[in-house]
Amino acid sequence: MEPRRGLDAPVYLQLYRRFREAIAAGKLRPGDRVPSIRSLASELHLARGTVELAYQMLTSEGYFEARGPAGTVVSPRLGSLGGTGRTASPKTPSKPVEQSRTVSDEPAPFQFGLPGLDAFPRKTWARLANRSLRVLGAAAMNYPDPAGYEPLRRAVAAYLGISRGVACSHEQVFITAGYRGALELICRTLLRSDDLGWHEDPGYIYTREFLQHIGMRLAPIPVDEEGLNVEAGQRRAPDARFVVVTPTHQCPMGVALSLPRRLALLKWAQRRSAWIIEDDYDSEFRYHGRPLPALKSLDRDERVLYTSTFSKVLFPGLRLGYLVVPEARIGQFREAANHLSGPGSIWPQATVAEFMAEGHFARHLRKMRLLYAQRRNHLVDALTPVFGARLHIAAAQVAGTHVLAMLQGQCSDRDFAAAAQSHGLAIQALSHWRMRGSGQGGVLMGFANISGAEEAMVLIRRLMEATKTV
Repeated sequence: MEPRRGLDAPVYLQLYRRFREAIAAGKLRPGDRVPSIRSLASELHLARGTVELAYQMLTSEGYFEARGPAGTVVSPRLGSLGGTGRTASPKTPSKPVEQSRTVSDEPAPFQFGLPGLDAFPRKTWARLANRSLRVLGAAAMNYPDPAGYEPLRRAVAAYLGISRGVACSHEQVFITAGYRGALELICRTLLRSDDLGWHEDPGYIYTREFLQHIGMRLAPIPVDEEGLNVEAGQRRAPDARFVVVTPTHQCPMGVALSLPRRLALLKWAQRRSAWIIEDDYDSEFRYHGRPLPALKSLDRDERVLYTSTFSKVLFPGLRLGYLVVPEARIGQFREAANHLSGPGSIWPQATVAEFMAEGHFARHLRKMRLLYAQRRNHLVDALTPVFGARLHIAAAQVAGTHVLAMLQGQCSDRDFAAAAQSHGLAIQALSHWRMRGSGQGGVLMGFANISGAEEAMVLIRRLMEATKTV
């Protein structure tokens, strides 16, 4: 039976409860595949956004598990719920929804990890894509180089040398299927299952989930105003074989790794023959001063593996990232790349290469820095008059496409985020990004798609209304 409008519960919540009841009754079992958002919306004559919101809630609570092209399934990690016969109200999500991976016509308010799609130069992109398709011809139909399209690798090497201070040849650059493709290539080449690594705490949750999924052990290392605490890492996990760090713009706290910490981290890696995986997260968007140089630019012992993606600077649908490896390890990485799926079709890679070669990439970054600075100000300016001291944004956050607002008082950030999400506002709780508990709560709010001051104020008032009873 279809969910019905006009009942006490909104349609998305009715749908959410139907799936919960089906799982509790054993009609849906762990591992069972559920319909795609698009197909279920068509079948029930609902908007895709309505179905998507129900799926987000089920995923965030651990009932569903998204598997990319393989679809969405009932989480295999669920214990037996058969026979409970109970329905429940939405609880605090067990982990944040990865907003950048959901299917939607429009960005959700405060969506994390998504660039300003309204400002992307679509006409220029379409022209270059059409031209690339015509010029490539038979080359695009042949088996692609597992290391990636060579002109794009050359363009990336040139860009990194100029903008990030990373001196590398194009042979050291590997194009990957997004950031996780880079992580997979690193793990397949240099690490073994059950290796121990340092992970920033709080840190980028999707890195943590991926590494734990493939069998890595992670030691949570605290982050303070200077970034990753290297001394704490050496005390807590002296035998670690790797560390994943976001030194330029720590995710999610927004601080930069200080120079003394950078040097200490490099020294530790050299002494322990450990690997530093540098995720250059949101480094392009810094609103005060010049962009900070990459940690890789200080690497003299070839212990740093530099990673970044085009998801935040262009659009996530590309699913393209890149990895810079030590020169002495090129052959080893090429051998591993031969056994992986690689970055996919040449066509989007060729389009990105042309976009960079013709100067559109640099112009786009300059435009977006100015635009994001304005949009960030719109959000910050709206927060204070509505929430007052209840939400406080640290002054250290001067980069990226999200703000971290710290909650004052005894309010749980998980309850706050859950209340907002139940009203369609895609904020995330800081505590979900921690491996260890902390009394300091906060919420992550994306601002890249807030078009102006008026929209920012409307959204903040919606947030206040959604969370006023929390």
